[in-house]
Amino acid sequence: QVQLVESGGGLVQPGGSLRLSCTASRSISDIYFMGWYRQTPGTERELVVAVFSDGDTNYDDSVKGRFAASRDNAKNTIFLQMNSLKPEDTAVYYCYANLRAQPYWGQGSQVVVSS
Repeated sequence: QVQLVESGGGLVQPGGSLRLSCTASRSISDIYFMGWYRQTPGTERELVVAVFSDGDTNYDDSVKGRFAASRDNAKNTIFLQMNSLKPEDTAVYYCYANLRAQPYWGQGSQVVVSS
């Protein structure tokens, strides 16, 4: 099992930046697939970016060039740097880990992009 604790959400103006962090309760070096999802009311949770154990990433088209994900295995943490934020990025962001075919989620971080 793994617990995921997120931090870093908040309110930001359009064009601003935020950084989300997700720290795991165990080593993440053997967790092949981690990532960030987001969800707005009444919609399905959608994958924003997949972060693989080799450092490779795969972004949704809506965030390419604006968001940057990374992982620090030594700190058991993954990050999501969000730049040039738009109102349509407003959502609850969830950290995700797939460990031995079981899904694990962070508690969710509210991100509001508004002037």
